[in-house]
Amino acid sequence: MTAATPLFTAADLRARIGASPDGPGRSPAGEAEPEWGDHRLNPDLVAEMLKAETREAAVLVPVVERAGEATVILTTRTRSLRKHSGQIAFPGGAIDPEDTSPEAAAMREAMEEVALEPRFVEPVARLPRYLTTTGFHITPVVAIVTPGFALKPNPGEVEDVFEVPLSFLMDAANHRQESREFAGLVRHYFTMPFGERFIWGVTAGILRTLYERYYA
Repeated sequence: MTAATPLFTAADLRARIGASPDGPGRSPAGEAEPEWGDHRLNPDLVAEMLKAETREAAVLVPVVERAGEATVILTTRTRSLRKHSGQIAFPGGAIDPEDTSPEAAAMREAMEEVALEPRFVEPVARLPRYLTTTGFHITPVVAIVTPGFALKPNPGEVEDVFEVPLSFLMDAANHRQESREFAGLVRHYFTMPFGERFIWGVTAGILRTLYERYYA
């Protein structure tokens, strides 16, 4: 890597997406898109996942086009929430009937959660759907975000919003596999500790998907 050709820029990510055999993250015609999710590290959970009521969701993976090196916007969920309180997450949520696409849902949620205006957001790819044990089928929408935005967390959903260098998140040396027991079952998952912030679970799994698809 040289100063003239930094690897972890928005332009480089855009080029990697363009050079991918699947283009912007959609499979070629006639081929099934492999799905990712909790079951990849936990094959014994597939039966439990099949029992759960399914719901489509979308998250925005916002890559900010900073000078020199790109960053990724992440949030910390408000601790008073009933589910996943205090966890680090992408902006996103369930796809509503009025949403015209996963991209529309992800950008709507980003506006509602952190006031990221759609005019700064350019969706450039979809990652494979990420399946969770709770029944959510999440479409991660990778987007290039132009600087100039002003973020404001919605206190009902988001405690904090911050940025992490893309170079850190796309470095496999920072990806750990850990496990713990949930409801009598041992669950395996990725973690990416960043200073005092602990990125894990679905968020780390989606980042790992981005890494394996475009950077590995």
